[in-house]
Amino acid sequence: MNTNNSIENSMNLAEDSRQQEWKHPSFASELFQGRFRWDLIHPFPEQNYMDKMLGDEYLEVLKNCLVKHIDPEKVDREQQLPPEALEALKAVGAFRMKIPRKYGGLGLSNTNYARAISLVASYCSSTAVWLSAHQSIGVPQPLKLYGTEEQKRKFFPKLVNGALSGFALTEPGAGSDPAHMQTRADLSNDGRYYLLNGTKQWCTNGPDADLIIVMALTQPKLVHGKERKQISAFLLNMDSPGVLIQHRCQFMGIRGISNGILRFENVRIPAENLLGQEGQGLKIALDTLNSGRLVIPACSAAVGKYCMHVCRNWANEREQWGAKIGQHQSVAQMLTDISCETYAMDSMAQLTTSMADQERFDIRLEAAMAKYYGSERAWKVVDQAVQIRGGRGYETATSLEARGETPIPLERILRDIRINRIIEGSSEIMKLFIAREALDPHLKRIFPLLKPGKPGNKLLAALGLLAHYTWWYPRLWLPAWSLPKVKFLNRHNRKHLQFLSRTTRRMARKLFHSLIHHRTRLQDEQLLLGHYVDTAALLFTMSACLSRTEQHIKAHGSQPNLQQLTDTYCQKARTEIKEHLRNLRSENRKNMEQISSHLLEGHYAWMENGILKYNDSRTVAESGELSQKQNKKEMV
Repeated sequence: MNTNNSIENSMNLAEDSRQQEWKHPSFASELFQGRFRWDLIHPFPEQNYMDKMLGDEYLEVLKNCLVKHIDPEKVDREQQLPPEALEALKAVGAFRMKIPRKYGGLGLSNTNYARAISLVASYCSSTAVWLSAHQSIGVPQPLKLYGTEEQKRKFFPKLVNGALSGFALTEPGAGSDPAHMQTRADLSNDGRYYLLNGTKQWCTNGPDADLIIVMALTQPKLVHGKERKQISAFLLNMDSPGVLIQHRCQFMGIRGISNGILRFENVRIPAENLLGQEGQGLKIALDTLNSGRLVIPACSAAVGKYCMHVCRNWANEREQWGAKIGQHQSVAQMLTDISCETYAMDSMAQLTTSMADQERFDIRLEAAMAKYYGSERAWKVVDQAVQIRGGRGYETATSLEARGETPIPLERILRDIRINRIIEGSSEIMKLFIAREALDPHLKRIFPLLKPGKPGNKLLAALGLLAHYTWWYPRLWLPAWSLPKVKFLNRHNRKHLQFLSRTTRRMARKLFHSLIHHRTRLQDEQLLLGHYVDTAALLFTMSACLSRTEQHIKAHGSQPNLQQLTDTYCQKARTEIKEHLRNLRSENRKNMEQISSHLLEGHYAWMENGILKYNDSRTVAESGELSQKQNKKEMV
């Protein structure tokens, strides 16, 4: 298959799996259209009192279970979560938090579920992954969304009684682009079962799971006379004959998780275990991830809070050059960044989980932005915390404890938090996903003109396009007459709100200009689109912080410390936004592409001299073995 066909197949498969309609409003989507919909996020949503009480009670139970049954350093060191810990977590309902009460689960709200997983993540990231892989992307969530009543009555009781679940999508040759998937599920002639064959990679919980969601190719469909791949989702019992655990993977961080490579050899899946309809597999995966991603920004905020706690105590305790280190400007700057970013991550996470609970918003963009922003900023926050702690930040908690110091596990947290920039959509994939959804309203109006069709239909489409943009585009240049009528207690917030409204329209104008300039090629300008995504994510985060601060001040009166924190973060975000918008005109992209090509072609191979390459050690070892064999022959 040539490259063009491969790209076309990937795009077609992705488009078929996208949620095509926007049935509910989206604050983030409106930003890309130049509309600053303050009314969608203000007043800042507060958790329902009864729901919060329920969450508080459960978090206390969960906290006691963690402290009593799990030693995070031992989990990391021995690279496994002990069976007794798993049983203790099952006993307190930690593996049935998202299962509806109707079927015996706890039925927690998205907000309480995120609170619970972030509590666990602040203590032991490996344990958090066990829980989230089981119910954020494992069987409970997709079964709740797409399962038939018969499937729910069959499988939910198994999960309530302790069955572990996982999710199998990625393959050795198919990561973020499922168009290269090879695993197949062929329907039998009598239609009673599917025959599953293939290999899945990096299946979290897979090696120890009792039940998984597995994605596989089914019978292709014909579209305009051409075959188009279909990916379907199946509920698979892991004790089925032909299911093989080929390998258990080990990683830099989250070392206590269960993750591996699964191989399927003529595995029979009953036809009634098809989840949804044939061809809905990727749609099920994407819909599941919309809510599943919410735990990552919540966990990112929780880790930020832990770093604040550690650094506050250490900066007040440690003295260097005649003063507490927190009084030195370089350290004070890092403490400020940690505080501001943690408040931003927490505000964004709370807002987005609340939107999910209200079920009156389309959160696909908000969830993706929160995941992207939270994972990127949490990595920087932990890195700064390690820097503030110095050698003690780099030293393991076990080593610190062995020599009589407080076993603060920043070294482990740094290794663990790194995975968040990769799992459930890498940062690069998140940018592409957000950019595609942001362009959707424009593309829907333009594509009818590019597709084959009757001249009359094209004329109607062109008139509709002209009418829309004749009305829409001039409004982006108007003064901020539409600024929300909100009286802030602090004039600084008013200025930030004006900046948000003004910059939202500016970003929408520039995005439209880029679309006109690049046309259909815009989807290939990943760096350019990345600046738009980063701009929008910062606008969203600023908005969340402002709404939360204003609501807090309204409820509790003047809060100078909180206002100062908000103002500092917003000034920092404004600087970053201006930099991204400036970089839209940068010519560095051309140089980047050329240098990258030169590297791939080997023109810089001379810089690789003087090192021991990973192939060298194997070559030396093999030559050594041959030499030994030769010596033995000569001796004989």
